[in-house]
Amino acid sequence: MPKPGADMDPAQFRAAAHRVADLLADYLEGVERYPVLPKIQPGAVRAQLPAQAPAQGESIDAILDDYQALIEPNVTHWNHPGFLAYFAITGSGPGILGEALAAGLNVNAMLWRTSPAAVELEETVCDWLRGLLELPASFKGHINDTASISTLVALAAARHRADPAVREKGLAGRGDLQALRVYCSDQAHSSVDKAAIALGFGVENVVRVKSDADFRMDANALGKAIAADRAAGRRPIAVVATAGTTVTTSVDPLRAAAELCAREKLWLHVDAAYAGSAAICPEFRKLLDGLEAADSIVVNPHKWLFTPVDCSVLLAREPGALRAAFALVPEYLKTSEAATNLMDYGVQLGRRFRALKLWMVLRHFGAEGLRERIREHVRLAGLFKAWIEADARFECAAPVPFSTVCFRAVPKGKPEAQDAFNEKLVNEVNAAGPVFLSSTKLRGRTILRLAVGNLRTEERHVRRAFDLLCEAYARLA
Repeated sequence: MPKPGADMDPAQFRAAAHRVADLLADYLEGVERYPVLPKIQPGAVRAQLPAQAPAQGESIDAILDDYQALIEPNVTHWNHPGFLAYFAITGSGPGILGEALAAGLNVNAMLWRTSPAAVELEETVCDWLRGLLELPASFKGHINDTASISTLVALAAARHRADPAVREKGLAGRGDLQALRVYCSDQAHSSVDKAAIALGFGVENVVRVKSDADFRMDANALGKAIAADRAAGRRPIAVVATAGTTVTTSVDPLRAAAELCAREKLWLHVDAAYAGSAAICPEFRKLLDGLEAADSIVVNPHKWLFTPVDCSVLLAREPGALRAAFALVPEYLKTSEAATNLMDYGVQLGRRFRALKLWMVLRHFGAEGLRERIREHVRLAGLFKAWIEADARFECAAPVPFSTVCFRAVPKGKPEAQDAFNEKLVNEVNAAGPVFLSSTKLRGRTILRLAVGNLRTEERHVRRAFDLLCEAYARLA
Protein backbone atom coordinates (compact mmCIF):
# COMPACT_ATOMS: atom_id res chain seq x y z
CA MET A 1 0.00 0.00 0.00
CA PRO A 2 1.30 3.50 -0.75
CA LYS A 3 2.16 5.79 2.11
CA PRO A 4 -0.74 8.27 2.58
CA GLY A 5 -0.17 11.38 0.48
CA ALA A 6 3.05 10.08 -1.08
CA ASP A 7 3.91 9.59 -4.72
CA MET A 8 5.46 6.36 -5.92
CA ASP A 9 9.14 6.14 -5.05
CA PRO A 10 11.61 5.64 -7.92
CA ALA A 11 11.83 1.88 -7.40
CA GLN A 12 8.05 1.49 -7.35
CA PHE A 13 7.68 3.68 -10.42
CA ARG A 14 10.36 1.75 -12.31
CA ALA A 15 8.70 -1.60 -11.56
CA ALA A 16 5.26 -0.31 -12.49
CA ALA A 17 6.59 1.32 -15.67
CA HIS A 18 8.08 -2.01 -16.72
CA ARG A 19 4.73 -3.67 -16.18
CA VAL A 20 2.96 -0.94 -18.18
CA ALA A 21 5.49 -1.39 -20.99
CA ASP A 22 4.73 -5.10 -21.03
CA LEU A 23 0.99 -4.43 -21.01
CA LEU A 24 1.29 -2.11 -23.99
CA ALA A 25 3.59 -4.39 -25.94
CA ASP A 26 1.33 -7.37 -25.31
CA TYR A 27 -1.71 -5.33 -26.33
CA LEU A 28 -0.21 -4.14 -29.60
CA GLU A 29 1.07 -7.62 -30.39
CA GLY A 30 -2.21 -9.35 -29.63
CA VAL A 31 -4.92 -6.75 -30.20
CA GLU A 32 -6.62 -9.04 -32.72
CA ARG A 33 -7.67 -11.35 -29.89
CA TYR A 34 -10.37 -8.79 -29.14
CA PRO A 35 -13.41 -7.96 -31.26
CA VAL A 36 -13.03 -4.42 -32.56
CA LEU A 37 -16.26 -3.41 -30.81
CA PRO A 38 -16.58 -4.66 -27.22
CA LYS A 39 -19.56 -6.95 -26.76
CA ILE A 40 -21.10 -5.06 -23.84
CA GLN A 41 -24.16 -2.92 -23.18
CA PRO A 42 -24.22 0.72 -22.05
CA GLY A 43 -23.56 0.99 -18.32
CA ALA A 44 -21.72 -2.33 -18.07
CA VAL A 45 -18.34 -0.83 -17.24
CA ARG A 46 -19.70 1.72 -14.79
CA ALA A 47 -21.62 -0.97 -12.96
CA GLN A 48 -18.30 -2.61 -12.07
CA LEU A 49 -16.74 0.59 -10.72
CA PRO A 50 -17.17 1.92 -7.17
CA ALA A 51 -19.63 4.78 -6.80
CA GLN A 52 -17.11 6.82 -4.79
CA ALA A 53 -13.38 7.42 -4.93
CA PRO A 54 -11.36 5.31 -2.47
CA ALA A 55 -10.68 6.88 0.91
CA GLN A 56 -7.29 5.20 1.14
CA GLY A 57 -4.71 4.72 -1.57
CA GLU A 58 -4.48 1.43 -3.41
CA SER A 59 -1.46 -0.38 -4.81
CA ILE A 60 -0.51 0.25 -8.41
CA ASP A 61 -0.61 -3.50 -9.04
CA ALA A 62 -4.25 -3.62 -7.97
CA ILE A 63 -5.02 -0.67 -10.23
CA LEU A 64 -3.28 -2.28 -13.20
CA ASP A 65 -5.10 -5.56 -12.51
CA ASP A 66 -8.37 -3.68 -12.83
CA TYR A 67 -7.12 -1.98 -15.99
CA GLN A 68 -6.55 -5.40 -17.53
CA ALA A 69 -9.92 -6.72 -16.40
CA LEU A 70 -12.20 -3.69 -16.88
CA ILE A 71 -10.66 -1.19 -19.25
CA GLU A 72 -8.57 -2.84 -21.95
CA PRO A 73 -11.21 -5.41 -23.01
CA ASN A 74 -14.01 -2.84 -22.99
CA VAL A 75 -12.71 -0.08 -25.23
CA THR A 76 -13.41 0.15 -28.94
CA HIS A 77 -10.06 -0.94 -30.32
CA TRP A 78 -8.95 1.85 -32.64
CA ASN A 79 -5.51 0.21 -32.75
CA HIS A 80 -7.05 -2.98 -34.17
CA PRO A 81 -6.03 -3.65 -37.80
CA GLY A 82 -9.68 -4.51 -38.48
CA PHE A 83 -10.80 -1.02 -37.46
CA LEU A 84 -12.00 0.19 -40.87
CA ALA A 85 -14.64 2.71 -39.77
CA TYR A 86 -14.64 6.53 -39.74
CA PHE A 87 -11.00 7.52 -40.38
CA ALA A 88 -8.83 4.85 -38.81
CA ILE A 89 -6.00 5.96 -36.55
CA THR A 90 -2.87 4.35 -35.14
CA GLY A 91 -0.95 4.71 -31.92
CA SER A 92 2.43 3.73 -33.34
CA GLY A 93 5.31 2.59 -31.14
CA PRO A 94 7.37 5.79 -31.37
CA GLY A 95 4.27 7.91 -30.91
CA ILE A 96 3.26 6.02 -27.76
CA LEU A 97 6.76 6.40 -26.36
CA GLY A 98 6.70 10.10 -27.16
CA GLU A 99 3.38 10.47 -25.37
CA ALA A 100 4.80 8.74 -22.30
CA LEU A 101 7.88 10.94 -22.27
CA ALA A 102 5.75 14.06 -22.64
CA ALA A 103 3.66 12.95 -19.67
CA GLY A 104 6.82 12.42 -17.63
CA LEU A 105 8.19 15.86 -18.43
CA ASN A 106 4.72 17.35 -17.82
CA VAL A 107 5.61 20.77 -19.21
CA ASN A 108 3.30 23.60 -20.19
CA ALA A 109 4.47 25.06 -23.51
CA MET A 110 2.54 28.31 -23.23
CA LEU A 111 5.65 30.55 -23.21
CA TRP A 112 9.14 29.97 -24.53
CA ARG A 113 10.32 30.46 -20.95
CA THR A 114 8.00 27.76 -19.59
CA SER A 115 9.54 25.13 -21.90
CA PRO A 116 12.11 26.22 -24.48
CA ALA A 117 12.59 22.76 -25.99
CA ALA A 118 8.83 22.17 -26.33
CA VAL A 119 8.30 25.50 -28.12
CA GLU A 120 11.24 25.15 -30.46
CA LEU A 121 10.50 21.50 -31.23
CA GLU A 122 6.92 22.44 -32.14
CA GLU A 123 8.19 25.11 -34.52
CA THR A 124 10.61 22.60 -36.01
CA VAL A 125 8.24 19.67 -36.59
CA CYS A 126 5.63 22.02 -38.07
CA ASP A 127 8.30 23.25 -40.48
CA TRP A 128 9.15 19.64 -41.32
CA LEU A 129 5.50 18.94 -42.11
CA ARG A 130 5.21 22.15 -44.14
CA GLY A 131 8.17 21.01 -46.21
CA LEU A 132 6.69 17.55 -46.78
CA LEU A 133 3.49 19.23 -48.02
CA GLU A 134 5.47 21.44 -50.43
CA LEU A 135 4.13 24.66 -48.93
CA PRO A 136 5.92 28.04 -49.03
CA ALA A 137 8.24 28.87 -46.14
CA SER A 138 5.88 31.66 -45.07
CA PHE A 139 3.53 29.04 -43.59
CA LYS A 140 4.08 28.49 -39.88
CA GLY A 141 2.51 25.77 -37.79
CA HIS A 142 0.70 25.60 -34.47
CA ILE A 143 -0.33 22.29 -32.89
CA ASN A 144 -3.83 21.97 -31.46
CA ASP A 145 -5.77 18.98 -30.20
CA THR A 146 -8.17 18.40 -33.09
CA ALA A 147 -9.21 19.83 -36.45
CA SER A 148 -12.31 21.25 -34.80
CA ILE A 149 -10.16 23.61 -32.73
CA SER A 150 -7.80 24.33 -35.62
CA THR A 151 -10.76 25.34 -37.80
CA LEU A 152 -12.20 27.47 -35.01
CA VAL A 153 -8.86 29.26 -34.59
CA ALA A 154 -8.59 29.85 -38.35
CA LEU A 155 -12.11 31.28 -38.57
CA ALA A 156 -11.44 33.50 -35.56
CA ALA A 157 -8.46 34.91 -37.44
CA ALA A 158 -10.69 35.41 -40.49
CA ARG A 159 -13.22 37.25 -38.33
CA HIS A 160 -10.51 39.49 -36.90
CA ARG A 161 -9.19 40.34 -40.35
CA ALA A 162 -12.70 41.23 -41.51
CA ASP A 163 -13.61 43.30 -38.45
CA PRO A 164 -10.85 43.88 -35.86
CA ALA A 165 -13.35 45.71 -33.64
CA VAL A 166 -14.97 42.36 -32.76
CA ARG A 167 -12.07 41.69 -30.42
CA GLU A 168 -13.07 44.60 -28.18
CA LYS A 169 -16.74 45.20 -28.99
CA GLY A 170 -17.90 41.66 -29.64
CA LEU A 171 -20.81 40.86 -31.93
CA ALA A 172 -23.88 41.30 -29.78
CA GLY A 173 -25.88 44.51 -29.87
CA ARG A 174 -23.92 46.07 -32.71
CA GLY A 175 -26.18 47.74 -35.23
CA ASP A 176 -23.16 48.62 -37.37
CA LEU A 177 -22.23 45.01 -38.06
CA GLN A 178 -23.57 43.03 -40.99
CA ALA A 179 -24.21 39.31 -40.74
CA LEU A 180 -20.85 37.57 -41.18
CA ARG A 181 -21.00 34.71 -43.66
CA VAL A 182 -18.84 31.58 -43.98
CA TYR A 183 -19.06 29.24 -46.98
CA CYS A 184 -18.37 25.53 -47.31
CA SER A 185 -19.72 22.65 -49.36
CA ASP A 186 -22.65 20.48 -48.42
CA GLN A 187 -20.05 17.77 -47.72
CA ALA A 188 -18.00 19.82 -45.23
CA HIS A 189 -17.42 18.65 -41.67
CA SER A 190 -19.74 19.70 -38.85
CA SER A 191 -16.81 21.41 -37.13
CA VAL A 192 -17.46 24.41 -39.41
CA ASP A 193 -20.94 24.75 -37.89
CA LYS A 194 -19.60 24.31 -34.37
CA ALA A 195 -17.01 27.02 -34.99
CA ALA A 196 -19.79 29.31 -36.20
CA ILE A 197 -21.70 28.64 -32.99
CA ALA A 198 -18.69 29.33 -30.78
CA LEU A 199 -17.59 32.44 -32.69
CA GLY A 200 -21.02 34.04 -32.72
CA PHE A 201 -21.72 33.82 -36.46
CA GLY A 202 -24.60 31.42 -35.91
CA VAL A 203 -25.31 28.28 -37.90
CA GLU A 204 -27.66 30.24 -40.18
CA ASN A 205 -24.65 32.14 -41.48
CA VAL A 206 -22.82 29.00 -42.58
CA VAL A 207 -23.71 28.77 -46.27
CA ARG A 208 -23.64 25.19 -47.52
CA VAL A 209 -22.78 25.31 -51.22
CA LYS A 210 -23.92 22.43 -53.42
CA SER A 211 -21.39 19.84 -54.54
CA ASP A 212 -20.98 18.30 -57.98
CA ALA A 213 -21.40 14.70 -59.11
CA ASP A 214 -18.07 13.81 -57.48
CA PHE A 215 -19.07 15.49 -54.18
CA ARG A 216 -16.71 18.45 -54.70
CA MET A 217 -17.75 22.02 -53.97
CA ASP A 218 -19.25 23.71 -57.04
CA ALA A 219 -17.03 26.78 -57.55
CA ASN A 220 -19.60 28.55 -59.72
CA ALA A 221 -22.29 28.06 -57.07
CA LEU A 222 -19.85 29.41 -54.47
CA GLY A 223 -19.32 32.58 -56.48
CA LYS A 224 -23.07 33.07 -56.91
CA ALA A 225 -23.71 32.57 -53.20
CA ILE A 226 -21.10 35.20 -52.29
CA ALA A 227 -22.52 37.67 -54.81
CA ALA A 228 -26.08 37.10 -53.55
CA ASP A 229 -25.01 37.73 -49.95
CA ARG A 230 -23.24 40.95 -50.83
CA ALA A 231 -26.34 42.14 -52.71
CA ALA A 232 -28.48 41.32 -49.65
CA GLY A 233 -26.27 43.37 -47.31
CA ARG A 234 -24.49 40.45 -45.68
CA ARG A 235 -20.72 40.29 -45.29
CA PRO A 236 -18.78 37.28 -46.61
CA ILE A 237 -15.57 36.71 -44.62
CA ALA A 238 -14.29 33.17 -45.24
CA VAL A 239 -14.49 30.01 -47.30
CA VAL A 240 -13.74 26.57 -45.88
CA ALA A 241 -12.70 24.19 -48.64
CA THR A 242 -12.15 20.52 -47.85
CA ALA A 243 -9.38 18.20 -48.98
CA GLY A 244 -10.74 14.80 -48.04
CA THR A 245 -14.40 15.25 -47.13
CA THR A 246 -15.70 13.30 -44.16
CA VAL A 247 -17.91 10.92 -46.12
CA THR A 248 -16.34 10.48 -49.56
CA THR A 249 -12.82 11.99 -49.13
CA SER A 250 -13.44 14.24 -52.14
CA VAL A 251 -11.20 17.26 -52.70
CA ASP A 252 -12.84 20.61 -53.38
CA PRO A 253 -11.42 22.69 -56.26
CA LEU A 254 -8.80 24.42 -54.14
CA ARG A 255 -7.25 26.60 -56.82
CA ALA A 256 -10.60 27.89 -58.04
CA ALA A 257 -11.60 28.62 -54.45
CA ALA A 258 -8.30 30.40 -53.82
CA GLU A 259 -8.67 32.58 -56.90
CA LEU A 260 -12.21 33.50 -55.90
CA CYS A 261 -11.16 34.30 -52.34
CA ALA A 262 -8.31 36.48 -53.61
CA ARG A 263 -10.73 38.48 -55.78
CA GLU A 264 -13.31 38.78 -53.03
CA LYS A 265 -10.72 39.38 -50.27
CA LEU A 266 -11.94 36.41 -48.23
CA TRP A 267 -9.98 34.11 -45.95
CA LEU A 268 -9.52 30.61 -47.39
CA HIS A 269 -9.20 27.84 -44.83
CA VAL A 270 -8.56 24.31 -46.12
CA ASP A 271 -9.71 21.41 -43.99
CA ALA A 272 -7.12 18.81 -45.01
CA ALA A 273 -7.42 16.94 -41.73
CA TYR A 274 -7.57 13.63 -43.60
CA ALA A 275 -6.07 14.02 -47.07
CA GLY A 276 -3.36 16.47 -46.05
CA SER A 277 -1.26 13.53 -44.87
CA ALA A 278 -1.53 11.87 -48.28
CA ALA A 279 -0.09 15.04 -49.83
CA ILE A 280 3.38 14.04 -48.64
CA CYS A 281 3.25 11.66 -51.64
CA PRO A 282 3.87 13.60 -54.87
CA GLU A 283 1.15 11.73 -56.77
CA PHE A 284 -1.46 12.72 -54.18
CA ARG A 285 -0.11 16.24 -53.70
CA LYS A 286 -1.25 16.85 -57.29
CA LEU A 287 -4.84 16.22 -56.19
CA LEU A 288 -4.50 19.14 -53.76
CA ASP A 289 -3.45 21.68 -56.38
CA GLY A 290 -3.92 25.17 -54.96
CA LEU A 291 -3.30 24.14 -51.35
CA GLU A 292 -0.36 26.54 -51.23
CA ALA A 293 -2.70 29.48 -51.96
CA ALA A 294 -4.75 29.02 -48.77
CA ASP A 295 -4.58 31.34 -45.79
CA SER A 296 -4.70 28.43 -43.37
CA ILE A 297 -4.62 24.65 -43.56
CA VAL A 298 -5.32 21.98 -40.98
CA VAL A 299 -3.67 18.55 -41.18
CA ASN A 300 -4.16 15.85 -38.54
CA PRO A 301 -1.06 13.69 -38.00
CA HIS A 302 -3.21 11.62 -35.65
CA LYS A 303 -5.28 10.47 -38.62
CA TRP A 304 -2.85 9.16 -41.21
CA LEU A 305 0.65 9.87 -39.91
CA PHE A 306 0.44 7.30 -37.10
CA THR A 307 0.71 9.81 -34.24
CA PRO A 308 -1.48 9.04 -31.19
CA VAL A 309 -4.45 11.31 -30.66
CA ASP A 310 -4.52 14.16 -30.22
CA CYS A 311 -2.32 16.08 -32.67
CA SER A 312 -3.71 18.58 -35.18
CA VAL A 313 -1.41 20.98 -37.04
CA LEU A 314 -2.76 24.36 -38.14
CA LEU A 315 -0.54 25.96 -40.78
CA ALA A 316 -1.05 29.70 -41.39
CA ARG A 317 0.35 31.70 -44.28
CA GLU A 318 0.47 34.81 -42.09
CA PRO A 319 0.88 33.60 -38.49
CA GLY A 320 0.68 37.21 -37.39
CA ALA A 321 -3.02 37.06 -38.24
CA LEU A 322 -3.48 34.42 -35.54
CA ARG A 323 -1.48 36.48 -33.10
CA ALA A 324 -3.52 39.59 -33.83
CA ALA A 325 -6.70 37.68 -33.05
CA PHE A 326 -5.53 35.96 -29.86
CA ALA A 327 -2.50 37.57 -28.23
CA LEU A 328 -3.35 38.73 -24.72
CA VAL A 329 -0.51 38.99 -22.23
CA PRO A 330 -1.30 39.79 -18.60
CA GLU A 331 1.46 41.12 -16.36
CA TYR A 332 2.15 37.75 -14.77
CA LEU A 333 2.97 36.24 -18.17
CA LYS A 334 5.16 39.02 -19.58
CA THR A 335 8.70 37.98 -20.45
CA SER A 336 11.76 39.67 -21.93
CA GLU A 337 12.91 36.97 -24.38
CA ALA A 338 12.66 37.65 -28.11
CA ALA A 339 11.08 34.28 -28.80
CA THR A 340 7.82 32.66 -29.86
CA ASN A 341 5.17 32.29 -27.18
CA LEU A 342 2.74 29.67 -28.43
CA MET A 343 -0.09 30.88 -26.22
CA ASP A 344 -0.38 33.94 -28.50
CA TYR A 345 -1.58 31.95 -31.52
CA GLY A 346 -4.74 30.26 -30.31
CA VAL A 347 -7.38 29.81 -27.64
CA GLN A 348 -5.41 27.74 -25.17
CA LEU A 349 -3.05 29.07 -22.54
CA GLY A 350 -1.98 25.68 -21.20
CA ARG A 351 -0.47 23.57 -23.99
CA ARG A 352 0.62 19.94 -23.88
CA PHE A 353 3.93 18.86 -25.39
CA ARG A 354 2.33 17.28 -28.47
CA ALA A 355 5.31 18.03 -30.69
CA LEU A 356 7.42 15.36 -28.98
CA LYS A 357 5.41 12.40 -30.24
CA LEU A 358 5.15 13.84 -33.75
CA TRP A 359 8.92 14.41 -33.78
CA MET A 360 9.54 10.81 -32.77
CA VAL A 361 7.13 9.46 -35.38
CA LEU A 362 8.64 11.52 -38.20
CA ARG A 363 12.15 10.46 -37.21
CA HIS A 364 11.29 6.77 -36.77
CA PHE A 365 9.47 6.28 -40.07
CA GLY A 366 11.13 8.95 -42.18
CA ALA A 367 9.33 10.55 -45.10
CA GLU A 368 9.78 7.50 -47.32
CA GLY A 369 8.48 5.12 -44.67
CA LEU A 370 5.34 7.19 -44.21
CA ARG A 371 4.82 7.41 -47.96
CA GLU A 372 5.14 3.64 -48.27
CA ARG A 373 2.41 3.02 -45.72
CA ILE A 374 0.04 5.60 -47.23
CA ARG A 375 0.52 4.11 -50.69
CA GLU A 376 -0.14 0.62 -49.33
CA HIS A 377 -3.38 1.80 -47.74
CA VAL A 378 -4.48 3.31 -51.04
CA ARG A 379 -3.63 0.02 -52.77
CA LEU A 380 -5.74 -1.94 -50.27
CA ALA A 381 -8.69 0.40 -50.79
CA GLY A 382 -8.31 -0.07 -54.53
CA LEU A 383 -8.49 -3.84 -54.09
CA PHE A 384 -11.66 -3.57 -52.02
CA LYS A 385 -13.18 -1.23 -54.60
CA ALA A 386 -12.42 -3.76 -57.34
CA TRP A 387 -14.09 -6.56 -55.35
CA ILE A 388 -17.19 -4.40 -54.82
CA GLU A 389 -17.41 -3.45 -58.49
CA ALA A 390 -17.04 -7.07 -59.58
CA ASP A 391 -19.95 -8.26 -57.42
CA ALA A 392 -23.45 -7.46 -58.69
CA ARG A 393 -24.79 -7.40 -55.12
CA PHE A 394 -22.88 -4.18 -54.39
CA GLU A 395 -22.01 -0.87 -55.97
CA CYS A 396 -19.58 1.95 -55.25
CA ALA A 397 -21.30 5.13 -54.14
CA ALA A 398 -18.48 7.64 -54.77
CA PRO A 399 -15.06 7.96 -56.38
CA VAL A 400 -12.12 6.62 -54.36
CA PRO A 401 -9.28 9.16 -54.52
CA PHE A 402 -7.48 7.87 -51.42
CA SER A 403 -8.04 4.92 -49.07
CA THR A 404 -11.75 5.20 -48.22
CA VAL A 405 -14.41 3.30 -50.16
CA CYS A 406 -18.08 4.33 -50.05
CA PHE A 407 -20.36 1.52 -51.20
CA ARG A 408 -23.76 -0.04 -50.67
CA ALA A 409 -25.57 -3.31 -51.15
CA VAL A 410 -28.19 -3.19 -53.90
CA PRO A 411 -30.69 -5.98 -53.32
CA LYS A 412 -33.89 -5.89 -55.36
CA GLY A 413 -36.43 -3.45 -54.00
CA LYS A 414 -37.11 0.22 -53.47
CA PRO A 415 -34.33 2.54 -52.32
CA GLU A 416 -35.84 2.80 -48.85
CA ALA A 417 -35.81 -0.98 -48.46
CA GLN A 418 -32.22 -1.03 -49.69
CA ASP A 419 -31.34 1.54 -47.01
CA ALA A 420 -32.81 -0.68 -44.30
CA PHE A 421 -30.95 -3.67 -45.72
CA ASN A 422 -27.64 -1.82 -45.62
CA GLU A 423 -28.18 -0.87 -41.98
CA LYS A 424 -28.83 -4.50 -41.11
CA LEU A 425 -25.85 -5.56 -43.18
CA VAL A 426 -23.32 -3.32 -41.43
CA ASN A 427 -24.68 -4.30 -38.02
CA GLU A 428 -24.27 -7.99 -38.89
CA VAL A 429 -20.71 -7.47 -40.07
CA ASN A 430 -19.73 -5.42 -37.02
CA ALA A 431 -21.29 -7.93 -34.63
CA ALA A 432 -18.98 -10.63 -35.96
CA GLY A 433 -16.00 -8.93 -34.31
CA PRO A 434 -12.96 -9.06 -36.64
CA VAL A 435 -13.73 -5.77 -38.43
CA PHE A 436 -15.63 -2.55 -37.87
CA LEU A 437 -17.24 -0.57 -40.71
CA SER A 438 -19.27 2.64 -40.48
CA SER A 439 -22.41 3.83 -42.24
CA THR A 440 -23.83 7.23 -43.07
CA LYS A 441 -26.15 9.05 -45.49
CA LEU A 442 -25.03 10.34 -48.86
CA ARG A 443 -27.63 12.40 -50.72
CA GLY A 444 -30.39 10.72 -48.78
CA ARG A 445 -29.26 7.14 -49.24
CA THR A 446 -27.61 4.86 -46.66
CA ILE A 447 -24.07 3.96 -47.62
CA LEU A 448 -21.31 1.96 -45.95
CA ARG A 449 -17.69 3.07 -45.60
CA LEU A 450 -14.45 1.14 -45.41
CA ALA A 451 -11.50 3.38 -44.49
CA VAL A 452 -7.99 1.91 -44.49
CA GLY A 453 -5.68 3.93 -42.27
CA ASN A 454 -4.33 1.77 -39.49
CA LEU A 455 -0.61 1.10 -39.63
CA ARG A 456 -1.12 -2.63 -39.01
CA THR A 457 -3.94 -3.26 -41.51
CA GLU A 458 -3.00 -5.87 -44.11
CA GLU A 459 -4.71 -7.28 -47.18
CA ARG A 460 -6.10 -10.17 -45.12
CA HIS A 461 -8.08 -7.74 -42.94
CA VAL A 462 -9.62 -6.00 -45.93
CA ARG A 463 -10.41 -9.36 -47.52
CA ARG A 464 -12.02 -10.50 -44.27
CA ALA A 465 -14.26 -7.44 -44.33
CA PHE A 466 -15.41 -8.27 -47.86
CA ASP A 467 -16.00 -11.93 -47.01
CA LEU A 468 -18.06 -10.97 -43.96
CA LEU A 469 -20.14 -8.63 -46.12
CA CYS A 470 -20.83 -11.43 -48.58
CA GLU A 471 -21.71 -13.89 -45.81
CA ALA A 472 -24.03 -11.40 -44.09
CA TYR A 473 -25.68 -10.53 -47.42
CA ALA A 474 -26.45 -14.23 -48.01
CA ARG A 475 -28.04 -14.55 -44.57
CA LEU A 476 -30.17 -11.42 -44.91
CA ALA A 477 -31.24 -11.65 -48.53
